[in-house]
Amino acid sequence: MPGPAAERAAVRLQYALPKRAMTELAGRVADASRGAATTRLIRWFIRRYGVDMSEALEPDPAHYATFNEFFTRALKPGARPIADADLVCPVDGAISQFGDIEHDQILQAKGHRYTTVALVGGDAELAARFEHGLFATLYLSPRDYHRIHMPCDGTLVRMTHVPGELFSVNPVTARGVPGLFARNERVVCLFEHARGPFVLVLVGATIVGSMATVWHGVVNSPRASEPRTWAYAPGEVRLAKGEEMGRFLLGSTVVLLFPPSFHQFHPRWVAAGAVRLGEPMGLAIDRAVAHVDPDPIAADPASSFGGDEPGPV
Repeated sequence: MPGPAAERAAVRLQYALPKRAMTELAGRVADASRGAATTRLIRWFIRRYGVDMSEALEPDPAHYATFNEFFTRALKPGARPIADADLVCPVDGAISQFGDIEHDQILQAKGHRYTTVALVGGDAELAARFEHGLFATLYLSPRDYHRIHMPCDGTLVRMTHVPGELFSVNPVTARGVPGLFARNERVVCLFEHARGPFVLVLVGATIVGSMATVWHGVVNSPRASEPRTWAYAPGEVRLAKGEEMGRFLLGSTVVLLFPPSFHQFHPRWVAAGAVRLGEPMGLAIDRAVAHVDPDPIAADPASSFGGDEPGPV
């Protein structure tokens, strides 16, 4: 982990960088089909970040026509079994923070909090539904699988694209940029479940070319200057627990909001711990007291969150 001086320098650099221009350039490169040059870029990325291609449905780097196709690669069937839990982890990555929403305050990192109102794009009525609720912030590193899946069954109510900054979302920046996840560009998806509403937020970052959902496609192209909202008829978009809901074209962070008494987090969850798609994330309160899970959540020592390595996010 870098020292305090190095972290301060890295954060200052984030403010100075032409992040939007870098992101637009990276998006063009990632979406370009350049044959052998694309394959060389993919092979370099695999070596640099230790990507495990044995899990990929198509493990040969030459199979992918563009870098984005590789980055959003599918996994082999059965690579991420979905646990028998009321709530499952929606991504591969690491737990940045999780726990209680204190009134409307979400913990970003030591010394930094931001509000639910800011996160959802200024909708105070929506944010009020999550007062004293629960949140989870999950960081996807460059090496991780970058599709996002459903933590539980959900019916989509609406989706809002909130324009914003494009700071990196790696751990160093999370510790150094106030209100990071409520400042960056993001896509806010509101779902209804039998136990109440929940929000799943896709947070953009430096050189994250696009964010896409399975029902809409790419949401932030072109990038707008004002928030845009899409409303959905009851039952129009229903997704089951573990089903894919979206993806990052170059990686980032997911933030989840739940109302009070929606669930209890899995007792083995810890901040900075590694997580995988489909692992138990939580149980309904009425089941959590009696439930004992004999299998610990795998803690991958090579996981993304602790490394603070430089990368495209």
